[in-house]
Amino acid sequence: MTVSPLIAAGVCLAGYFVAYRYYSRFLATRVFAIDPARPTPAHTLRDNVDYLPANRYVLFGHQYASITGLSPMLGPAIAVIWGWLPAMIWVVIGAVFVGAVHDFGALVVSIRGRGMSLGKITESLIGSRAKTLFHLVIFFLIALAMGVFVHIIAVLLTADFYPEAAIPSSGLILIAALMGTAIHRRGHGLKQLTVVGFVFGLILLVVGIQYPVLGPSLTQWKWLLLGYAYAASVLPVWLLLQPRDYLNSLLLYLGVAAMYIGFIATNPSFAAPALDLNPTGAPPIFPFVFVVIACGAASGFHALVSSGTSAKQLANEKDARFVGYGAMLGESVLGLMAVLACTAGFISREAWLERYISWQVADGLGNNIAAFVRGAAYFLKTLGIPETTGTTFIAVIVVSFALTSLDSATRLLRYNVSEMGETFSLPILQKRIAATGVAVAAIWFFAFAQIDGEFAGLVLWQLFGTTNQLLAGLALLAITLYLFRRGKPIMYTAIPMLFMLASTLIAMTINLFDFLINRQWMLLTTGIIIFGLALWLLIEAIIAVAQFRRNPVYEDLEIRLSNSHPADSNRIPTG
Repeated sequence: MTVSPLIAAGVCLAGYFVAYRYYSRFLATRVFAIDPARPTPAHTLRDNVDYLPANRYVLFGHQYASITGLSPMLGPAIAVIWGWLPAMIWVVIGAVFVGAVHDFGALVVSIRGRGMSLGKITESLIGSRAKTLFHLVIFFLIALAMGVFVHIIAVLLTADFYPEAAIPSSGLILIAALMGTAIHRRGHGLKQLTVVGFVFGLILLVVGIQYPVLGPSLTQWKWLLLGYAYAASVLPVWLLLQPRDYLNSLLLYLGVAAMYIGFIATNPSFAAPALDLNPTGAPPIFPFVFVVIACGAASGFHALVSSGTSAKQLANEKDARFVGYGAMLGESVLGLMAVLACTAGFISREAWLERYISWQVADGLGNNIAAFVRGAAYFLKTLGIPETTGTTFIAVIVVSFALTSLDSATRLLRYNVSEMGETFSLPILQKRIAATGVAVAAIWFFAFAQIDGEFAGLVLWQLFGTTNQLLAGLALLAITLYLFRRGKPIMYTAIPMLFMLASTLIAMTINLFDFLINRQWMLLTTGIIIFGLALWLLIEAIIAVAQFRRNPVYEDLEIRLSNSHPADSNRIPTG
């Protein structure tokens, strides 16, 4: 029986609606006990640099843009080699019952813990050693991912790919800064500036098509991106982070809407098979489909955004459901489009097989971006949008969201370095400027340093998927422990936690054996270290649970953090 992509997509979109309306409401009331009257860290610790109450729609845009990045397009574009059905199922089911719960829970736990990161909060839930272990995993994950992002963005902006995206992507930075200044320094309204900023963004798109930037080399783009990441990380959130992410989210809303309208108008058929358990050269579908598709279904990086930047800007607890759970579903909608673009966005089965003839052909970062851009532009073409315009529009979306993840993640890495500075009694690392310098230096290593003639980030990228999903499992572990200590239902986070940890640890074990057989010593050594840190953290968690069972004394998380750091009880230092 042939399944129509339109019917499949319709069922999935209906599932998102039902999940948000009913399941997220249940989580908010029965599990996390959302209290609109409880003040949030954005108010109690306001410093107008990192802590600042944000409009719920602006914050949704920040969360959405920051968690999206490149991965919702990359992962599905690889995973469809096993067929459209498993990729589609995991994107939807994973988002509803794992990813959105994970993002929502991380946001709630962080705002209940004075806006601190999950790494810091882990100290109060498990112990000081657990905090250090968490910080080490987070440091490696963010630095690696952003190093690769710097490389990919630079590649996409070069003359060989999408130089037309340079002016629109960079121009949005200036527009966002002007918008932030107008709102927070001039008192202008958000609605009027939204219209103006969006219109200018579209104008920049036209200008970019007419005047592609062909001059900068790959290396020059990388240095420019690192400079931008540093500046964006130290600037107040109101000046760039909030307005830029908000404008980017509007661009994505338009893009996703146009892609789905084009998809409906095209009414395509699936060029990919529903299921292929044995693609040439591919690893086993279980557990690797759950690792390959991270963002769009469930991603540990999202916990860092929720507990890093978003928790410091949430104006009211009641907005946590909208921002945490809702933004994840929004990202999954994009992940679903990536599945459709890479399975129904080809004119024939032969064209699809040419792209997915083997795992070695399919598993390339540049190829995956190109597959998504090509498929999405194919849908837009049905609406009468010229192929060049459609391709540039999609490329601008891809680059803009990669840039958003870059500046948000650099800020998150700065927080992580500052907290490690506190742990190891290094006051210099608690300063905003110095911590950002260390963060950018780590990103530089993975973007520029070479191992055996290849960029370090690309060599170690094979570890990103498993490390990212491992972090998701560990974040769910922290959320589950928080609920357990409060006497709240834990099955809604514990079951996803066990699933993520089990599937990821199995995948890591398989990868380690492959690294050993192929004598990939760098990957093997780094992988063993990460695997060992994860097991150590799990052991620490089991010990903490056993101790709590022996002496079940409840304390509010915020009180526990204040008591453990009395000198820091009124304000978190930001440098």
